[in-house]
Amino acid sequence: MDFKLEVVVIPVSDVDKAKDFYTGLGWRLDADLATGDAFRVVQVTPPGSPASVIFGAGLTTATPGSVQGLQLVVDDIAAARAEIAAHGVGISDVFHDEGGVFHHAGTTGRVTGPAPRSYGSFASFADPDGNEWFLQEITTRLPGR
Repeated sequence: MDFKLEVVVIPVSDVDKAKDFYTGLGWRLDADLATGDAFRVVQVTPPGSPASVIFGAGLTTATPGSVQGLQLVVDDIAAARAEIAAHGVGISDVFHDEGGVFHHAGTTGRVTGPAPRSYGSFASFADPDGNEWFLQEITTRLPGR
């Protein structure tokens, strides 16, 4: 049985502002449906991704901006970072973790510059509410991936 991650729900405070942010990044708008002021679903999909992001009204009780560590995998971290920045979004410099495994929470252990291996280079940005995203460069997949 396959279990495919299809959708991630993120909490936002202003649905229209979030919609403008994500579509402004070039993410595809898949749906914007409402059954009234108390329930609205907006679905967007990053370019090339099989999984989508949903936000809206009445979808989650999580605090807006509380999601951390969402990963977007790219094959060229410098180009992806430049593309995000070109949309006027603040994004960190490319970094790798001092331990070389995976990034720590917050900015602890960050070393400026790309990692010497696949899976190790990151850049981070946040949406208007503070939901945290990471770009992760993967140039060579691990066996079986």
